[in-house]
Amino acid sequence: MPSLTVDEAQSQLPSIIGRLRPGDSVVITQDDKPVARLTAESPPRKPRRAGNCTGLIAIVADDDEHLDGFAEYM
Repeated sequence: MPSLTVDEAQSQLPSIIGRLRPGDSVVITQDDKPVARLTAESPPRKPRRAGNCTGLIAIVADDDEHLDGFAEYM
């Protein structure tokens, strides 16, 4: 994880933000001690759409035989 001094971060902030990728972070130091961490956010997910998985699963037949072993738990 790279680090910058407060002065470097202040003078280069737009450039630093532009280079960060999701999950990347930069430690900002003052007097050789970490004082802050700048972390890039992940881009927002697209909203889910109802029915976007239609056709991916096919149910071949009703099958209750696999439940016979669990009768005592039901």
